Amino acid sequence: MKVSIIIPVYNSSKMLIELCNRISTSMQSMKLNEDFELLMVNDYSTDDSWSIIKGLSKKHNYIKGINLEKNFGQHNAIMAGLNNSKGEYIITIDDDLQHPPEFIPSILKKLDEFDVCYTNYRNRKHISWKRFVSQLNNIVSSFILNKPLKIYMSSFRGFTKNVKLKLIEFKKPDVYLDGLILSYTKKIGMINIEHHERKFGESNYDFKKLFILWSNMILNFSFFPFRLASIFGFLLKVFIKLLRKKNLNQQFQIKEIIENNEKN
Repeated sequence: MKVSIIIPVYNSSKMLIELCNRISTSMQSMKLNEDFELLMVNDYSTDDSWSIIKGLSKKHNYIKGINLEKNFGQHNAIMAGLNNSKGEYIITIDDDLQHPPEFIPSILKKLDEFDVCYTNYRNRKHISWKRFVSQLNNIVSSFILNKPLKIYMSSFRGFTKNVKLKLIEFKKPDVYLDGLILSYTKKIGMINIEHHERKFGESNYDFKKLFILWSNMILNFSFFPFRLASIFGFLLKVFIKLLRKKNLNQQFQIKEIIENNEKN
């Protein structure tokens, strides 16, 4: 298997068919239509996303549907996909059509030189508060992870199988993929891409999810002055755990996997 494309899915049933069709067209343009898999991980959607995924999986032999037992969050859902992927190269892409699948060939080309390729949006279509939060997240993550500001860690990314094998060694429930990636390799490239407006519904991203993201960074990848060894770092991490109230006991739990039996 050459390429594995992983989509964490949450309440996006109206966009999944178009997204799959555009991904398939993009892979055909590289003559990889017989050498890729598309893993759609349903993160306990409350709409009919899982029904759509099951239908697509039965219709197309390159699609694998994974249904999670409860809502684990985007990074954990991607981990479920990674643990069930077979590709030499991995692409992660959102489910809302804001990431154009037509840029997948450019990401794969960049992976000939780098272990990881992130995407930087040329013309962000997010609403103003979300653009502000995104920039704030870039600054905070740069400080906590000791990351260069120029590396924008978008969720539309690609990496090699060697990076994936390192990622799935992490078994804790508080997953922050980009922190793991930065800890495993410094060979990181970037490409500029277009950014599109969400076609249906509203973004599932909110300040609660941002807090969980930041707390996962602090709990697992903190640098001075947040180190666990420091008194301040220890107290901060205890405070975060108290605030979060409900902690996941598992990284993910799969309820059902659907795929076409005619898969190669």
